[in-house]
Amino acid sequence: MNTGDTAWLLISSALVMLMTPAVGFFYGGMVRKKNVLSTIMMSFAVLAMVSVLWVLYGYSLSFGSDHGGIIGGLEWFGLAGVGQEPSSVYATTVPHLAFVIFQATFAIITVALWTGGVVERIKFSALLVLAALWLTFVYTPVAHWVWGSGGWLASLGALDFAGGTVVHVNAGISALALALVLGPRKGFKEKMSMEPGNIPFVVLGAALLWFGWFGFNAGSALTAGGLASSAFIVTNTSAATAALTWMFLGWINRKPSVLGAATRAVVGLVAITPAAGFVQPWVGIPIGAIASILSYYVMIWRTRANKIDESLDVFACHGVGGMWGALATGIFATTAVNPAGSGLVDGNAGQILIQIAAIAATMIYSFVVTWILAKIVKATTGIRVKDVEETVGLDISQHGERAYGGF
Repeated sequence: MNTGDTAWLLISSALVMLMTPAVGFFYGGMVRKKNVLSTIMMSFAVLAMVSVLWVLYGYSLSFGSDHGGIIGGLEWFGLAGVGQEPSSVYATTVPHLAFVIFQATFAIITVALWTGGVVERIKFSALLVLAALWLTFVYTPVAHWVWGSGGWLASLGALDFAGGTVVHVNAGISALALALVLGPRKGFKEKMSMEPGNIPFVVLGAALLWFGWFGFNAGSALTAGGLASSAFIVTNTSAATAALTWMFLGWINRKPSVLGAATRAVVGLVAITPAAGFVQPWVGIPIGAIASILSYYVMIWRTRANKIDESLDVFACHGVGGMWGALATGIFATTAVNPAGSGLVDGNAGQILIQIAAIAATMIYSFVVTWILAKIVKATTGIRVKDVEETVGLDISQHGERAYGGF
């Protein structure tokens, strides 16, 4: 056991845990004032609920003994047999429990991310049911495919250092499926103004996400050394490049918006996530720039099409950013950074096809299963608030509170 690795992984776990409340502020600032608290509550509730479910069975299904390359077993139910000694399979220089809590923070934030596609109209009770079902039937299988010992995408050779497919493509495409089942917010098709209620909250959330992402990506090295250092700097470079790219795009078309710069920094973080431990630091520049451009035009297309109310553009940011990042990993991965991965620059053009297969499998599975789960919840408990509750706002109708009370 290595004490330095253990200290770094525990610190990284704390950094990633902070990212989920950060998502709450990030999303909460984008919605209208009458829905700020309900949006923040989604992330906070997910943090609490997924933490418990991960200990009970989530970790075991994701990382337990392989069953057909699809799912883990239940031998670690309630973390039975998971102790203070290192695992013989995962993160072999740190306590097994340290690896468990690190992976828990990934599961938590992935569930929180897709809430941006359903804000301002979903019943809180339905959200909790969906979150539990989605963790069980979507997140744990995909995590096992990519990161679990014996997972079929891992066996295929798919590269995903910190969650391009498992976290971002998974959450992005699921947000799209949920938005289709829920339907648009009242006034969306009529182009009613839905101006963000608190842009400083968005910047605060983005800054905390940027900060926490160092644990997300550099922590995924699972050691305190050169690989973590490389992942750390390429993460910062990609975020900075994406923010600058959006700023200049905004300047060319109108004005450089604060909201746009903060959002695109997150897109840069998303895109570098799968590649962070496989690419040279300078590669953060093209990955961040292209991610920002792609996301920018996908958002413009969605706005102009005015058909799908995927409220906070989770798909445009996380789905598109994650897809580009996973593909870019197949292009830029080099054994000079990490012996575990090589891509086109190393003469391994076939890695691109493997990355495409991982992206496609994740998208198809996540979209279909999420859509089915949402339909089941809609048909049983109901999924959407009543019209009058949506008009009043979810802060009052779902939680009996106001973010901006007083006289």
